[in-house]
Amino acid sequence: MGFLLRWIGAFILLAAIFNPTSWNYVTWARATWGNQTPLIVFLGLVLAVVAMVYLVATLRSIGILGAIIIAAIFAAGLWVLTDWGLLGLQNSALNIWLGILVLSLILGIGMSWSILRQRLSGQQTTDEVDG
Repeated sequence: MGFLLRWIGAFILLAAIFNPTSWNYVTWARATWGNQTPLIVFLGLVLAVVAMVYLVATLRSIGILGAIIIAAIFAAGLWVLTDWGLLGLQNSALNIWLGILVLSLILGIGMSWSILRQRLSGQQTTDEVDG
């Protein structure tokens, strides 16, 4: 259940920042920049901080190589589905949603990796603190 909540949080975050509909931060900020500038900046900073929490936690737990490997696994899966004719990549909106899905899964896995590794191995994970 913990992974599911972390993944849904990442999906909502990424979809709130950008998606192919008109209901996203980027489209709203572009359309209302002159009228809502302080609110746009405030919400942009809030979204950036939440995204940085996900990104830093992901990079600390699985690293850039782990993120690349997970992305490659999902890309290979999409390639298989495309090759079998189950998925067509001509629809740009679908491609964006697939990108959001894959990125959110990477962030969800990254946020949950330490917990999963601890449960599988029984070892505690600690962060080094420079002092």
